[in-house]
Amino acid sequence: MREHDGDGGSGTTRAERELPPQSPEEQARAICLRLLTGMPRTRRQLADALAKRGIPDEAAEEVLSRFEEVGLIDDAAFAGAWVESRHRGRGLARRALAQELRTKGVGAALVQEALGQLDSEQEEQTARELVERRLRSTRGLDRDKRIRRLAGMLARKGYPEGMALRVVRRALEAEGEDGDLGPGAGYPED
Repeated sequence: MREHDGDGGSGTTRAERELPPQSPEEQARAICLRLLTGMPRTRRQLADALAKRGIPDEAAEEVLSRFEEVGLIDDAAFAGAWVESRHRGRGLARRALAQELRTKGVGAALVQEALGQLDSEQEEQTARELVERRLRSTRGLDRDKRIRRLAGMLARKGYPEGMALRVVRRALEAEGEDGDLGPGAGYPED
């Protein structure tokens, strides 16, 4: 049975009113644990969430530091897992991955360390696989439009322009659309 306060009926129970208020640290711990239950988060993501909920800086710092000490927050592990997952799952290149990690508050040194997992050959292989998957859907379009679409797709995933054009050109050549891709066609010989 709900009892009403004199404030117009907030709907709180007597037991809820009788509980001692939580300290800012207790509130911060509860918020962090709830957020970490769904998925890993960076220290900055958690700090931003605590600030948004009005947790004092000192209490937030204390809880975040303790969570780091016990391994509940690990930005290096987060960055490594992020790079692995987003590169394999979405085919994102180093540039796009670095941007995503920076927006999540991962420090520059940890970003570089995580991106060290990917080498240029692996990145180019992923670009080739992405182009192969999309190649069929561009059949019937003129050659220039195919190049623009495929290279644009790679650019949106963070691949450098030179690599994107090289991968697309080779895929079209392998497919047999090499009518004017020979010497003197505007592309350097490989």
